[in-house]
Amino acid sequence: MCLAPVSRESCLAPARPFVPSDSQSMHDYSGITRQDFADYISDIQSYFRCLDEECVRTFEEGRAVSEDYGRFLQLAGD
Repeated sequence: MCLAPVSRESCLAPARPFVPSDSQSMHDYSGITRQDFADYISDIQSYFRCLDEECVRTFEEGRAVSEDYGRFLQLAGD
């Protein structure tokens, strides 16, 4: 089930980091590639937190809407 507190932000998954395909490029761009992976790991953790928050928010909203609908049906005589 949902694990985090409520938030209304949009959850956007981060782009996968680019990994050079040849060993020379891997060596030449190793610092940049390492930083890209570190950024991705931080961003994906934020993304997971956002998904948890959105799950909590929508679960609570769904429960409230169900209660509203039940009251509506009682008042409408259905």
